[in-house]
Amino acid sequence: MLLHTVNKSPFERNALETCLQHAKKGSSILLIEDGVYGAVKGTLHAQRLAEASKNVKIYALAPDVDTRGLNGRLVDGVTLVDYGGFVDLVTEHNAVQAWL
Repeated sequence: MLLHTVNKSPFERNALETCLQHAKKGSSILLIEDGVYGAVKGTLHAQRLAEASKNVKIYALAPDVDTRGLNGRLVDGVTLVDYGGFVDLVTEHNAVQAWL
């Protein structure tokens, strides 16, 4: 199982799109820093995340969501994790792929 991390806004870079193309069934995606913008409801990126969530687990780092004022604005199916949850995800997966 692979954990993919995305820290760039999909409105500035294509890291999320590339990640979604490479994420295999059973892997997980963690949105951190500006990557959390990819999960905002009503965007093309959110639609793609919703589709991807059928095969992969989608997470977002709660402090980054809070800092950007996005509470309650994320697409359904995104699980919020704190820093401890981030560490748990890293240890639960065989490897981490950072998409920059």
